[in-house]
Amino acid sequence: MEKQFNSSESLALITEMIQKAKKEAAGDGSFQFLLWGWVIAICNFGHYGLAKSGFEMPYVVWLAVIPASIWSFTHAYRERRKARLKSHLDDMLGQLWITVFSAMIIVLAFMGTLGFNHSPVILVLAGIGVFCSGALIKDKSVKLGGLVLFLGAIVGFLMPIDEQYLVAGVSIVLGYLFPGYLLKSKFKNRV
Repeated sequence: MEKQFNSSESLALITEMIQKAKKEAAGDGSFQFLLWGWVIAICNFGHYGLAKSGFEMPYVVWLAVIPASIWSFTHAYRERRKARLKSHLDDMLGQLWITVFSAMIIVLAFMGTLGFNHSPVILVLAGIGVFCSGALIKDKSVKLGGLVLFLGAIVGFLMPIDEQYLVAGVSIVLGYLFPGYLLKSKFKNRV
């Protein structure tokens, strides 16, 4: 025989289920922030250092993005397959980042047309993705990371091209890595 709930017990059960769903839907979103934060920061700092040392092809460090992309997509695919709950929030976050990634590819394809001032544009796009992610998961530290990336883009536009890589590296550390580690900490405390 099923237990009959009164209205306050029903409300408590529904609230508990919603909280569990939110925790699982938000998941440990830190993986993508940390992966891309480290890879892109290292590439920016590497490009800056190689360019300043007179290396002829400083852009070679960006090849690290290829294995990182494979790792990122594989991880996301596996996580999505094993998730017990697939929410509208997960779908929105996935679509948001596919859109941001696609826009970044377009910017990179036309970086010559942009006079190689692509780093600040990439920071703007990343800032949109990070800020919107923070809004969707209701996390102020992630939203602040997006604002930091916007600020980095403004500073970057005011700098010579080689210096933009240094600005982008610092911006990624502050806008991706700090929120990523905070998300990781919050997830451990939730679970």
